[in-house]
Amino acid sequence: MSEAILEQPIATDLVVLHLRPALEMTDEQFFLLCQQNRDLRLERTAQGDLIVMPPTGWTTGSRNAEITRQFVNWAKADGMGVATDSSTGFTLPNGADRAPDAAWVRRERLAALTHEQKEKFLPFCPDFVIELRSPTDKLATVQAKMAEYIANGAELGWLLDPETRRVYVYRTDTSVEVVEQAEAISGAPLLAGFTLDLREIWQPNI
Repeated sequence: MSEAILEQPIATDLVVLHLRPALEMTDEQFFLLCQQNRDLRLERTAQGDLIVMPPTGWTTGSRNAEITRQFVNWAKADGMGVATDSSTGFTLPNGADRAPDAAWVRRERLAALTHEQKEKFLPFCPDFVIELRSPTDKLATVQAKMAEYIANGAELGWLLDPETRRVYVYRTDTSVEVVEQAEAISGAPLLAGFTLDLREIWQPNI
């Protein structure tokens, strides 16, 4: 009987399962798989590979919570879009299923979706994404995800690297900007009025 091939993790906390051609999983099947394994964060690449990510460590979880707190507070006050946390999945145009650490979608795009569509992974790429590099993430792996978001329609993306205190800024049709030792970063003009305070992310109060 054919079996999925287990690959050595691409980073210490990741496991990659090559499913094709042994198994072809539909979007509905992948969504149900995620619902049945809520203790794991699952993603799927454009090639159909399943990426299994266990829960984060305490420090990374605290940093993620701070990002979400700041971002959601701004989005609610601004009203032009909706912010989500790392548990929210998106099916990108290239077929990948991704769950960025934070994301933002304009309300007019959400208004075009049915109630049933909103109950599952949204069928497009967010307008804005944030990825937080954990201590076990390979930089090249997270950078590839950021490039994928931009290639699939994101207008702006931030990759936050607490180890080096660098922010990698991704924009449509521009080279990647690297911001060194920043204490804050602005999302303007796309996210007018939003500035992420990085001090508690670089040095969380834990």
